[in-house]
Amino acid sequence: MAPQRFAFRAMAAANEIQVDGGDPDRAHAAAGQAIAEVLRIEAKYSRYRTDSVLSRINAGAGGAPVAVDPETEALLDYADACWRESAGLFDATSGVLRRAWDFGVRRVPGEAELAPLLALIGWQRVERSPGRVRLPLPGMELDFGGLGKEYAVDRAIAVLRDAGVASALVNLAGDLAILGPRPGGEPWRIGLRHPRREGELAATFAVTSGAIATSGDYERFVEVDGVRHCHVLDPRTGRSAQGFQSVSVHAPACLVAGSATTVAMLKGESEGLAWLEALGLPFHAILADGHVVGRHPG
Repeated sequence: MAPQRFAFRAMAAANEIQVDGGDPDRAHAAAGQAIAEVLRIEAKYSRYRTDSVLSRINAGAGGAPVAVDPETEALLDYADACWRESAGLFDATSGVLRRAWDFGVRRVPGEAELAPLLALIGWQRVERSPGRVRLPLPGMELDFGGLGKEYAVDRAIAVLRDAGVASALVNLAGDLAILGPRPGGEPWRIGLRHPRREGELAATFAVTSGAIATSGDYERFVEVDGVRHCHVLDPRTGRSAQGFQSVSVHAPACLVAGSATTVAMLKGESEGLAWLEALGLPFHAILADGHVVGRHPG
């Protein structure tokens, strides 16, 4: 029997929850709860909503500390760990660079545009105390890109598990997590989209648990003078990451998988591949020249 599918929109994307086996009514109720959890996280952390936690923190930049709840503090702790692990490449204050980059226009921002934004980047400047956070410079921003969607995937899986679901898949715009094998013990087969060949798969992972996230240069990008510039931006230079067409990582949690793919992209081909190998997680990477490198689960 095919799994029950529940499609919905959130975070400006088409998403899906699949529940395999079990009582159909319970599956429907559990999927509804998981979708509600995704929408809650979107509302809480969206930079597009003036009433979100991030918007409140950003609006207070240069002013007094802003109170934050334990959930937000935990995400800030994770952002701090990512910054340290990546030697500053994963920086939750680098979202200001989107003010200079418009991937709907075929142009690359110049140094004069990037310089004042680079001056606002620096996770090490963020002031934190228990239950409070402060951005010291007016114009600084926190952005949970690379964290928010992945956290929502993990929370949706947790909601399904708490509701008694034994086998499910949560897919938020290609970042996904698995809850248990399919009925009978069969793995879920996850196809990875090819970054250059429309409608083709680059690889297939057979998994019974964990999460898979992908970063790449093929969704939000602009090509100028034969060079592709994507939305993964280096906080040191303001320039686009180079070296990979895509990186996918299989990890115990989507939050881990997503941050790992972003860090690898930012490190570039040579350093990024070495970092992925040292990380020890299964991964699939397509280099800028189309060469495939990876280590699959199992």
